[in-house]
Amino acid sequence: MSVCSNNRPCPCTFDCPRHGRCCECVAHHRDNNEGVPGCFFSTAAEATYDRSIEALCRDRGINIQG
Repeated sequence: MSVCSNNRPCPCTFDCPRHGRCCECVAHHRDNNEGVPGCFFSTAAEATYDRSIEALCRDRGINIQG
């Protein structure tokens, strides 16, 4: 992956080599089928470690029921 200019304080509690490098983190999660990165969630939802799309929708108040 090319160098990403997006480097910011990361709210995710999991310590990893991509911490704070958003582009690398999102690409890693996508490429390894690891769900949504923790930084997409609220603090309370991130603490559950449920990285599913369903958990993100619940956290954001999005109803995905058909």
